[in-house]
Amino acid sequence: MANARTNPWLVLVVLTTGFFMILLDTTIVNVALPSMSTALNATLDEILWVINAYILVYAVLLITAGRLGDLFGQRNLFAIGLAVFTLASAACGFSQTSTELIIARIVQGVGGALLTPQTLSILTSIFPPERRGAAFGVWGGVAGLATITGPTLGGALITYASWQWIFFINVPIGIAALIATFAIVPDLRPGRRQGWDIVGVLLATAGRFGIVFGLIEGQRYSWGQIGSSPFTIPEVIGAGVVIMVVFVVWEHFQTQPLIPLSLFEDRNFAVANWIAAAISFGMLSMFFPITIYLQSVRGFSALVAGLTFAPMSLMSMFTAPVAGRLADRIGGKYILFTGISLFTIGFAFVAYVAGPDSTWINFLVPALIAGAGMGMTFAPMTTVAMRNIQPRMAGAASGVLNTTRQLGAAIGSAVIGAILQNQLATALHNQAVVHSTQLPPAFRDRFVAVFSNVSSSGFQIGPGQNGTTLPAGIPPAVAKQLAALAHDVFVSGYIDALKMTLVMPIVFLAVTALTTLLIKRRARAAQQVGSAPAEELKRAAAG
Repeated sequence: MANARTNPWLVLVVLTTGFFMILLDTTIVNVALPSMSTALNATLDEILWVINAYILVYAVLLITAGRLGDLFGQRNLFAIGLAVFTLASAACGFSQTSTELIIARIVQGVGGALLTPQTLSILTSIFPPERRGAAFGVWGGVAGLATITGPTLGGALITYASWQWIFFINVPIGIAALIATFAIVPDLRPGRRQGWDIVGVLLATAGRFGIVFGLIEGQRYSWGQIGSSPFTIPEVIGAGVVIMVVFVVWEHFQTQPLIPLSLFEDRNFAVANWIAAAISFGMLSMFFPITIYLQSVRGFSALVAGLTFAPMSLMSMFTAPVAGRLADRIGGKYILFTGISLFTIGFAFVAYVAGPDSTWINFLVPALIAGAGMGMTFAPMTTVAMRNIQPRMAGAASGVLNTTRQLGAAIGSAVIGAILQNQLATALHNQAVVHSTQLPPAFRDRFVAVFSNVSSSGFQIGPGQNGTTLPAGIPPAVAKQLAALAHDVFVSGYIDALKMTLVMPIVFLAVTALTTLLIKRRARAAQQVGSAPAEELKRAAAG
């Protein structure tokens, strides 16, 4: 069996394989959303829960899972998480309804949460300090690669197989990684006994759920009362925010908190966590509406939609290793600034060129720019976050970093879904009014009414959809004209909504790029003699 003398780079391969699979599922699902929506007869707000059920559970349980690794062994928790995730992936593929799929995705999130924090903890223990930065660079590079590989790989699987295979593919990979885990990964036992902050877990869970639920379901309930319940959407979101504030206050007074707030006393760790959350927020915000645009508006197949942004993945693969090495040598401050800036510029161009007749060639240059920026982001961000963290705190720091990243993704997906639905409601109504003038007067009001009420009935986003269901009982001669006009309304309305929706994440990421300037750089002298004893430093200064 594995022992502590196992080649650490071989261990890194096994850990990043499992980690890659977990992160891949946060974006590979995006490209399948239109197909799943049609196959499962699910509306936009239901499909949003396919994404957020996974991300929300994942984010909530990460820190608790890190503590479990301290208690029962990090390799054991990694293996359990891998097994749960693999079985849940099979369940996702066999799902027949959106409800079944959402439940399976929740279980997937549990498996991913058990696995993820163990990766950085094990790497911190098996790599010496002078080689740890390179290992973190690979880990961070895998995170970035998984995030932008998802759409391309998902597109190929949907085109040549079916949407179920974006989940089934995890099964053989998960089994192989599970065998390799027990054969290669050392069974580390930190021996750090931690108390259980049950109140903290409950507060964090309730607070995040309230915020994300309110953002996802807001447009469906017109930002008012939730069905027959006594609560409104603003009240649910507000309660979530208040609970999260109470959570932070509670953690401050705990001797063994769920989140050790002392970690944030290191400015670089605090800034890197903000950047991690912001990047995940921005990326999920952008990929989700663009994926729907490519397939439902432009009519691209899932494969062509995925390949449209394949240049982003390829460019990231080239730049990520270089960025990781440079971050070890000169620090990650200006690399991060450049990377986030390039990613923001690239996606701003994507929003600009998205039109009713855009082809994949229109997105080539923006994708290359965004890919270069992404490759310069994840590895330096991880190195900056973990550089000053002591090994005894690595598990907690890993859990916090991954939690903030996934919380950013959950909020980003929820916020962008809410904004997109709100913008669609307005844009579809406006376009319906304009296009209705081409119809006989007797059908104009009914045509406009269908698009005016679409936010409460649920947006239809599958391939070939018109955003809503046209009324029944229309004469055949008029029905054909109505269908053609409805398609035009959907195309024009979605593009208008897309461009307005993407303004927020683009501006948000531009501001995030500026926050990288808060990162403290190491003095060059300290880098050269960072491992020298204090006495030698004093003698050098005296001499």
